[in-house]
Amino acid sequence: MKLTEKMSYLKGYIDALDIQKDSKEWKAIDKMTSVMDEMVVYIEDLQNQVDELSELCETLDEDLGEVEQEIFSVDALEDDNIDYDDELDDDDQIYEATCPTCGRTILLDESMLEEGGVECSCGESLEFDFESLDEDFNEDELENALDIEMLEDLENLSSLDDDNA
Repeated sequence: MKLTEKMSYLKGYIDALDIQKDSKEWKAIDKMTSVMDEMVVYIEDLQNQVDELSELCETLDEDLGEVEQEIFSVDALEDDNIDYDDELDDDDQIYEATCPTCGRTILLDESMLEEGGVECSCGESLEFDFESLDEDFNEDELENALDIEMLEDLENLSSLDDDNA
């Protein structure tokens, strides 16, 4: 039974009581009934708003689920064409290298460069040789100068050194 139906039933029950319409009791009951009528209307309005908001939340939750699925799915990460390394810290200087085999962009930190190489997820081993750089080139300049093009140049230098040897 809805709240409005219950209120109508209560009003009918009150009307059936043997109370004189000009008595203080009747006036008090009549005022309480009026207040309760207003409360019923207000509560039903609130319930309608809650129902609408619940439906909107469900729709937003479904839409967000689809977005999360698209962004965080394995296929979506592979589409980014970037390998993310768990060893990277927020404080590290980040460099990028492009795998010559698959074209993926690999994110590197300084410690990975110092190790001399990294393996791409496709299995290609990328090596970095800094020995052929000019000795006057200090570490600060190296940090500032390394970017994608510099890493590609280093790979080219490395392959030239291998060809000449």
